[in-house]
Amino acid sequence: MPSSNRKRILFICTHNSARSQMAEALINKFHSEEYEAHSAGTEPTAVSPYAIRAMAEIGINISNNHAKHVDTYRGQTFDYVVTVCDHAKETCPFFPGAKKYLHQGLEDPSASKGSDEQKSAIFNRVRDRIKNWIESTFIQEN
Repeated sequence: MPSSNRKRILFICTHNSARSQMAEALINKFHSEEYEAHSAGTEPTAVSPYAIRAMAEIGINISNNHAKHVDTYRGQTFDYVVTVCDHAKETCPFFPGAKKYLHQGLEDPSASKGSDEQKSAIFNRVRDRIKNWIESTFIQEN
């Protein structure tokens, strides 16, 4: 049952296919006692199979997740609204109901080229950057 004492976070990126999905899952898996995370996109598509694989490698299943439009959360209040790509920051600079805005520009792993192994390595690198950023930004705050 969700605790009313948890802080709410909305992660926003363009497609809600990788970066924001991974951030949401990392918070909800490792820090659910303190935070409740959600994610959305300004132009949602589908969750990347590479993101699904990258998260599965660290024991998190996002295979049933789906991309959501940022409008899904209109009217809701969040302690933090975090844009994880520059495009989302430009197209969604204001979110009604946000108490605090943060931005962490991360490379788009979905734009990576190369072999299956090379793409997987890029997704893993971005996942690890998100995890480290979450730890330094949200966890040390408590």
